[in-house]
Amino acid sequence: MKHKLLLAIFLLAVLIPILHAQKAQKTKWKLIWKEDFKKDQLDKSKWSKVPRGTSDWNNYMSYHDNCYDVKDGNLILRGIINDVDKKDTARYLTGGVYTKDKMTIKYGKVEVKAKLQGARGAWPAFWMLPQYGDWPKGGEIDIMERLNNDSIAYQTVHSHYTHTLKITNNPKQGATGPINRDEYNVYAVEIHPDSLVFSINGKHTFTYPRIETDKPGQYPFGTPFYLLLDMQLEGSWVGNADPKDLPVEMKIDWVKFYEPKGK
Repeated sequence: MKHKLLLAIFLLAVLIPILHAQKAQKTKWKLIWKEDFKKDQLDKSKWSKVPRGTSDWNNYMSYHDNCYDVKDGNLILRGIINDVDKKDTARYLTGGVYTKDKMTIKYGKVEVKAKLQGARGAWPAFWMLPQYGDWPKGGEIDIMERLNNDSIAYQTVHSHYTHTLKITNNPKQGATGPINRDEYNVYAVEIHPDSLVFSINGKHTFTYPRIETDKPGQYPFGTPFYLLLDMQLEGSWVGNADPKDLPVEMKIDWVKFYEPKGK
């Protein structure tokens, strides 16, 4: 009996993500918002620069112009040595933008096409946070994180359930997928009432489903979420930067938001 129960649990763990992925493939999408960076400067009606904070990911964030460029149909975000702002004591400066208070999505699909330059200590990311609600209870959707010069990208889900209660394998919290290191790649997440479905270059990487559980905060998704794009440096996960590798940059070709057709 015990073996049958374990087999049933295993089959559910395998089959549920497959069924969710198949469902996602059948979903038809309608484009509702697009940014292709055709202007010669950042469109402030769509984006704001990310302010500095005290976390690993934002402790070098800067508004300095050297960290930003809009050129040849790309938004360019850089991580640089701070030899440009004597009033700022940070040793590095990084650029990041978000759609907070300007564009959010509850259910739908978000895609980002970008080219990532590699460097020691480089930690570029595309991710989503709730417009309302505190972290981690409100949830976090990591569409792409890349470390150093890796040939893979990380896609991860964070919440009270995964972070505070530390339940990361029921269901699986994240996965990695291969990327073309020297080319543009398309990173995507689909937000459904019952699952988050991730992909890279159109290939499904993993699905995070809503499950039945008596533990709180397992699936806090389905509220307005905004998008962040940032070129991060250093941190406990990625390690130290090497000044010889800087500046480092990423180029974002376009960003697209969709909602299900017929909504």
